[in-house]
Amino acid sequence: MRYYLFLLPLMTVLYTQAQQNGQQLTLKQCYQLAKQGNTLVQQAQRSLQAREYTLQAENRLYYPKVDLLAGYNYLGKPLEINLQQVKDGVVNGSSAQSVNTANTVFQQVTGQPLPQSVKDVIYNATKGIINTFYPDYNPELTKQSYFTAALALRQPIYLGGKIAAAQQLARTQVAAGQFNQQVVEKGLYFAISAQYLRILYLNTIMAHEEVIVEAFKKNRDYATSLKDNQILPPYLLNWARVAYVQATNRYSNLGLEKENALLEMNNLLGQPLETPIFIDDTLQYELKPVTETGQLEQLRNNPTYRLVENKTDLANVGLKASRSLALPNIFAIGSLNLYQKDLPVTIPPWLIGVEMQWNLFDGFQKFKRTKASKMLVEEAQLAAANTKTTLELRLRIAMNKMKALQNDVASLDSARQQAHTTTTLVTDRMQNQLSSVKDVNDALLQEEEMQKIYYTAVMGYYLALAEYWNVIGTPEQFATYVDR
Repeated sequence: MRYYLFLLPLMTVLYTQAQQNGQQLTLKQCYQLAKQGNTLVQQAQRSLQAREYTLQAENRLYYPKVDLLAGYNYLGKPLEINLQQVKDGVVNGSSAQSVNTANTVFQQVTGQPLPQSVKDVIYNATKGIINTFYPDYNPELTKQSYFTAALALRQPIYLGGKIAAAQQLARTQVAAGQFNQQVVEKGLYFAISAQYLRILYLNTIMAHEEVIVEAFKKNRDYATSLKDNQILPPYLLNWARVAYVQATNRYSNLGLEKENALLEMNNLLGQPLETPIFIDDTLQYELKPVTETGQLEQLRNNPTYRLVENKTDLANVGLKASRSLALPNIFAIGSLNLYQKDLPVTIPPWLIGVEMQWNLFDGFQKFKRTKASKMLVEEAQLAAANTKTTLELRLRIAMNKMKALQNDVASLDSARQQAHTTTTLVTDRMQNQLSSVKDVNDALLQEEEMQKIYYTAVMGYYLALAEYWNVIGTPEQFATYVDR
């Protein structure tokens, strides 16, 4: 992993140097640059790393928890023994105890109990003495403040499946982060593929537009010579000049459009907008056969579908966690006394024990949470079914578009060839004074338009092919059709 992280910036430098040297940037290289530089991909990567750290934290829930507990307490007044409240009980009880003791001794000596009159005398005398010497205040037990410190240990023994549910939830979240990263990357790669095809399309149209502009220039020059020889009326020469200027403007606008496309490509790649990019290849049509067998099974490997399935797993884990709330928690506990000062009681140096926590009534909150979790499971299952249907729809639409565009490309190829033949014939006829300059201009415009329509259909075919592989495959599989 360390070496991989080292190679990423190295590859970026190599790609940049290659671009500066004028080397063609392939579609696969665009994918690799975007994976390293695009902020959306980096955001998905950070989200995945955060989920992985959360999983590592949840896997340590079974470890014991050791806390340092320290506290300072200040009382409104010192703790006291309320002797006045228990005075009657102490006096009467002590007097009765004195009578009972005297009676026991007298009975052991004489064999007879004390007379009642004697008992009354002893009782009253004792009561009078105790009343005389009994404190008339409440003594303090402690000072007004005290400080304690201890180490407390808490080890979970049984939590009703709560720890297992938390760990399973964290694992499912990691899987969700992985699928989310794949979804982000595929969406970005599809956008890059479409932009790359757009640049190839512009390169192709500009190459043909150069030929068309040159043809308009020749037609203008020929019209000028005819006008100088007073063979051609001036208004036809003006027509040829206007047609040439318009063709030049169209070519210049295509150059600006390509510049904008390169700026947008830099933005998708996560590079500075002024970074030079060299994509000078052209768009060439080549029939790409696709298979229809096993497509529905391949849909299950689509990260969008797997991400929605993962939501069902998350909902099921949430249901387990909700049910586990109704079960008790059992902990092993321990405490080691470190320090105490001015405490009214003496704490033992250590203690151990077992503690159980079981909520018996919470106003039916657990019942409602469990019911809500069941609804979320059903909602996730419906979302998975809807996503599968949507992917099947996208797949069938992409395949039908490919078939339709194959037919369009075939017919448009014949039409553009016929338009080029017509332009050649009309130009030859003009040189033989059998057609006008305007006829040549119209033929050139028709040929120019047919070229644009043809390559627009070609680009549409490749976009449909990109959508096909975006649904059931990987962007790299589509890039093999584009990179040559």
